[in-house]
Amino acid sequence: MAATPSNMMPLGAIAPDFNLPDTVTGRNFSLQELKGEKGTVILFICNHCPYVLHVKEQLIGISREYAALGINTIAISANDIENYPQDAPDRMRQLMQEWDNPFVAYLYDESQEVAKAYQAACTPDIYVFDANLACVYRGRLDAATPKNNEPSTGRDLRNALDNLLAGRPVSDQQYPSIGCNIKWKQG
Repeated sequence: MAATPSNMMPLGAIAPDFNLPDTVTGRNFSLQELKGEKGTVILFICNHCPYVLHVKEQLIGISREYAALGINTIAISANDIENYPQDAPDRMRQLMQEWDNPFVAYLYDESQEVAKAYQAACTPDIYVFDANLACVYRGRLDAATPKNNEPSTGRDLRNALDNLLAGRPVSDQQYPSIGCNIKWKQG
């Protein structure tokens, strides 16, 4: 479980579009189809990452709470399933059933091109985009990790979302997410 920091996409960058299969419905979706009216959270996660599992209750709660306010949360897994079969689409679908489908979609990025376009490096890697899909936040959920005994509150992400909804600037003092590295395909 090597701790890998996120790469921190530039603020103001426009969210790269995609067309990926949703592991729950089996349909392909584009970013335009899934984005929220007031904003969009994109999470790079995977099924087995201890960092993701450590904060899953906050990820689920925030997704549901802010969906009611016009912010959709899209989860994407880009892990190499040949070497990490626990992250395969059928297991992704099963995980979403266990979590009661908190996200608008849990997409599978088989080519890993979408993860590369977002400069994603770890799980969880978290991005917030405004209604125009400009990046206003990228970084950590909060200070909690499986090893530091900090309670998971979702504070950093919640502050960004609350400021976005209130029309206030999101602080540019943002901290990288820390998690397991994305399992990149070899060769």
